[in-house]
Formats: sequence, C-alpha cells, structure tokens
Amino acid sequence: MDPTRTGTTRTGTTRTGTGARPGVEVSGSDRPRLARHVRLAFSRTRQRQVLLHPETVVVLNGSGADILELCDGRHTVAEIVAELGTRYRTVPDDEVQQFLTRLVARRWVEIPDG
Repeated sequence: MDPTRTGTTRTGTTRTGTGARPGVEVSGSDRPRLARHVRLAFSRTRQRQVLLHPETVVVLNGSGADILELCDGRHTVAEIVAELGTRYRTVPDDEVQQFLTRLVARRWVEIPDG
C-alpha cells in the first residue's frame, strides 16, 4: 500500500488528537460500513478522497480511500483485504483491521449486528 507521506499514518488517515475508545476490535468476518453521518467524497481542492464528518474533514491517502470505498456493509474485512490484494502487491490484513478498528472507535465506521 502506498500511504501519503505528509502528515498521515501508514493506514490512510491524517494524525489527529482524537483518541480511540478501547475495547473495539474488527475481525475478518465483520462487514463494515460508513456511519450514516459520515461521507466519502472527492475533494477537488485537495485532489484526493476525504472522509466528511460533521465539523471534520479527514484527508485520505489512496489505500485508505480504497478500504473505505469497500466498506458498504456487504463486503467482509477478509473480502476487502482480498480485493485490495488485487490492486496492491502486499496488503497486511492486520493493518486494514487496525485502520478499521480506529475508525469504528471514532464512530466513523459501523459494524452491523449479525
């Protein structure tokens, strides 16, 4: 995966002071989706995908945006990793899970029950 170097984490989001809630884990069988109050959009100004949340804009790198585009509630985390594997040479599945775990903790991504 190819994260942007300026001010971003390896898994695709910019660093912020927002702390994640402990105890939230994402597994390979979960089917993540964006929370209803969050939107993925292309910013013409930044020429990249951003995650729009009330009062917050999170600038994503390519791999972070690719992960979130697949978070539609239909794909499992394992399927997301497999799809990314067709786009990138290596996709560390633990990094994808950690990225999604952080976004779930921030309530930007949801894991539906069942």
